[in-house]
Amino acid sequence: MSHLERIVDAVAGRIRGKAQVIELSVLTMIAGGHLLIEDIPGVGKSTLARSLAQVIGGSFARVQFTSDLLPGDLVGVNVWRAKQERFEFRRGPLFANVVLADEVNRAPPRTQSALLEAMAEQTVSLDGETHPLPSPFIVLATQNPEEHHGTYPLPESQRDRFMLRVSMGYADAEIETALLQDPKTRDDAPLPAVLPSVEALADMQRAAEAVFVHLDLARYAQAVVQATREAPSIRLGVSTRGALAWIAAARARAFMRGREAILPEDLQELAVSALAHRILPSQSSAGDHGRVADELVRDILARVPLPT
Repeated sequence: MSHLERIVDAVAGRIRGKAQVIELSVLTMIAGGHLLIEDIPGVGKSTLARSLAQVIGGSFARVQFTSDLLPGDLVGVNVWRAKQERFEFRRGPLFANVVLADEVNRAPPRTQSALLEAMAEQTVSLDGETHPLPSPFIVLATQNPEEHHGTYPLPESQRDRFMLRVSMGYADAEIETALLQDPKTRDDAPLPAVLPSVEALADMQRAAEAVFVHLDLARYAQAVVQATREAPSIRLGVSTRGALAWIAAARARAFMRGREAILPEDLQELAVSALAHRILPSQSSAGDHGRVADELVRDILARVPLPT
């Protein structure tokens, strides 16, 4: 059994009935991206993030985003050491391999901008100094798509930094029934690492980057992206960064399946997760933005012909 299979199996043993979400989460890590989880509270988002950090042998930090969270609460602070007559940098929770930004849209814009720098540059800045973050560095951010009171909607530049957007959904009836009958079925013990070191994840990321993309599939991806920019039902289409993220995710999916080149199905299966959160529908209310965007991407996929 490969390291990838061990990662997926270990997390699936902790979060049952969510095979697709687990695969997309692992895929995002392999592609070197960040994951946005839009769902209601209490469906296992924190457990997923913690489990991923444990199985890769990486460090984990969870930050509950609130309206009074300051950039320093994420980045860290400089503390004056009188005896040494110098400032000492105390690292914040962003200095972890896997960071769970819980209810990310509850933090004010200044704090979100600090997170954006970390996601985009893998560095943080404080008092004119730049500090590198650990590698690998993965942000899993959550937000409730139904609750908008007291929130600050993520700017498009920040949504564009998330490689994929997923939704966990409720547990299957059989799994939930077993948990209700016997709470001991929920195991909170730390999962053992399945990688020899966290650096092994970087090796897999480099291997995924080498997966071949045929010119015809690159043209197909560009046609889909271009269609999002020209559709009258879409006010803001997918950026070039979004297109690159879609291709990177497709490479990671092919790598996870043991292939050296991507197939059309890799792009099609990931299109909604990779593209929908990057577009702005011309008409939609706050509550159904995600659903409308998903349908618009599916419509475009149905119209753009696959390469033959």
